[in-house]
Amino acid sequence: MPTLRFHAIKESLSNKPVLVEENERRSKLFGQNVFNENTMRQYLTKDAFMGVMNAVKFGKKIDRSLADQVSSSMKDWALSKGVTHYTHWFQPLTGTTAEKHDAFFETVGDGIAIEKFGGDQLVQQEPDASSFPHGGIRNTFEARGYTAWDPTSPAFVYGTTLCIPTIFVAYTGEALDYKTPLLRALQAVDAAATEVCKYFDKNVKKVTSSLGWEQEYFLIDKALATSRPDITLTGRTLLGHSSAKGQQLDDHYFGSIPTRAFNFMRELETECVLLGIPVKTRHNEVAPNQFELAPIFEEANLAVDHNSLLMDVMGRIASKHNLKVLLHEKPFAGINGSGKHNNWSLSTDTGVNLLAPGKTPMSNLQFLTFFINTIKAVHEHEELLRASIASASNDHRLGANEAPPAIISVFIGQQLTKVLEELEGVTKGKLSPEEKTELKLNVVGKIPDVLLDNTDRNRTSPFAFTGNKFEFRAVGSLANCGNPMTILNTIVAKQLQDFKVEVDKLIDKKDLKKDEAIFNVLREYIKSTKSILFEGNGYGKEWEVEAKKRGLSNNKTTPEALKAKISDNTIKLFEEMNVMSSIETKARYEIEMEAYIMHIQIEGRVLGDIARNHIVPTAVKYQNVLIENVKGLKEIFDKKFTTVSKEQINLIEEISSHIEGINSNVTKMINERKKANTLEDVEKKALAYCNDVKPLFDDIRYHCDKLELLVDDEIWPLTKYRELLFTR
Repeated sequence: MPTLRFHAIKESLSNKPVLVEENERRSKLFGQNVFNENTMRQYLTKDAFMGVMNAVKFGKKIDRSLADQVSSSMKDWALSKGVTHYTHWFQPLTGTTAEKHDAFFETVGDGIAIEKFGGDQLVQQEPDASSFPHGGIRNTFEARGYTAWDPTSPAFVYGTTLCIPTIFVAYTGEALDYKTPLLRALQAVDAAATEVCKYFDKNVKKVTSSLGWEQEYFLIDKALATSRPDITLTGRTLLGHSSAKGQQLDDHYFGSIPTRAFNFMRELETECVLLGIPVKTRHNEVAPNQFELAPIFEEANLAVDHNSLLMDVMGRIASKHNLKVLLHEKPFAGINGSGKHNNWSLSTDTGVNLLAPGKTPMSNLQFLTFFINTIKAVHEHEELLRASIASASNDHRLGANEAPPAIISVFIGQQLTKVLEELEGVTKGKLSPEEKTELKLNVVGKIPDVLLDNTDRNRTSPFAFTGNKFEFRAVGSLANCGNPMTILNTIVAKQLQDFKVEVDKLIDKKDLKKDEAIFNVLREYIKSTKSILFEGNGYGKEWEVEAKKRGLSNNKTTPEALKAKISDNTIKLFEEMNVMSSIETKARYEIEMEAYIMHIQIEGRVLGDIARNHIVPTAVKYQNVLIENVKGLKEIFDKKFTTVSKEQINLIEEISSHIEGINSNVTKMINERKKANTLEDVEKKALAYCNDVKPLFDDIRYHCDKLELLVDDEIWPLTKYRELLFTR
């Protein structure tokens, strides 16, 4: 077994499972490594505690003197846990997290050293902004950027490091991370939703956006993954023939969790619980060696932080178990990819979920108000919402028969469709007493308390109502949730602002009562948003035709989709809602387009290398064996040679054909890549990579995968799908 592949298989088979005990109660472990409210009560003075809580709940600025008290107490708590370093933990626009560790250690002269951590170190640090994606906001010689403490997300201990969640901005103030615009969007939706809530309950002072993500992932043997250059460098397999057995038997979904995966999950969950990540659900997903992890809902900012932290922790824990986590949306062709469904809702400080029907007509009118306004927001900004989940990796998944299509639509179920139809049919203008009664009793009053079991699920819908929340199903497994959550909360905030203006205008100018004004506006929204509602099969070609008739966009690729991020409407929206400036919006577009180009470029280089330096030499080697075989047959079967050697000669010719196909297409790909690289305009360059370079991947893969079926298994250089997906 001379190849790296067989050495990897041998190593994987020799791996002994790492056993993890699961005895401690989750409730006892939860948050032990988090500087949360309970810990702060123990370590902070009353003034410092109130200062932090006012910042968390009301957005008030923390006085610098209180910051010194907080930092001192945070240090004492961290030292009690064996911590030696601290870091500002942030989420730059790389898609990963970033951290720079500094020791608490300080010298004070005369050979004396102390552990020191002051308010200055807590509140602000200065990483190199030009070394992170910035979209032209920073030049190489303008390196200064700042990380600033976000007290709404508690500090935590990971290993021997105190991690302080922070925002990341340029010296000139522009956001260079996912967290800053998200915090602004959450502030916007809080303000807008609170004002609308006052129509129904004047005691509401705050509305919080909540998020529950569902993290799907693949878990494969570490040695086998390392033997694949494409997995190592791109996170996915760029070639490989499908296994004879894949997911067609549906025997993996919700099946018994394999032992190695189970032990990984147990240690991962223990670490998550200690870090305050409220993980709750684990199970096998549809594809072999695919799994899912889901937490309890949290406030959106904290949930985004926890998901970003989780993805880092997953990789580290997996390595301990000789496993590798694949978060790419489509690591294997021909089987299901991975998503990260974002379950979103709004809740008041009075304990009401605004997307859950209530027990009275008034509470149901409140539900309908937020429900219909969310649909209206998606209708008005469907292209922007599509852009929020655009990436080179997610392009492989969207519309691939296990994920929603690139067309954004909303699924609400038959029951709520009927409710909206009845509401639409009410006479416009002032309502008669009979109509008011009919509305309250026959429409609004009939909505059940819980719709979870009163509507079917539509897994083909990218944005579905699932009983008491909307599920944004199109988000990719590798994505930072901050991007789609920023856009979703922004468009809903804008829509709620517009709604309130319209309702107030009707009350003032037409002397309508509040309920009548709300009904009239909602009715018009129902009529104008019908095109975004779809209950059918999103995978079907018929839906593409129908969606086009409805005027819905179908931006199948990232370069197409991202254009919506720099439209005049988008720039105006973000500026009006104080979420992002024009400079920040355009910079993000540049960053995301450049990221797309770089991903396709890297994949092209890796694929070319594997095809020419691994596959072709192996095919030639096997072809030489066949040639020697043919020569031997000629010596033995001189007169019958043509008949006896026919199959071998055909095989030699077939291999030659595929070798030629690989080499010619790799040459074409390289030439197209060179042409694309000469383009200065980022949009033209991205489109060139998308339309001219990327399609050649499939042609190269076709010939490589055909050779996999022809070449002797003993000399095939790459670990095969059957080994990657069924080695447990």
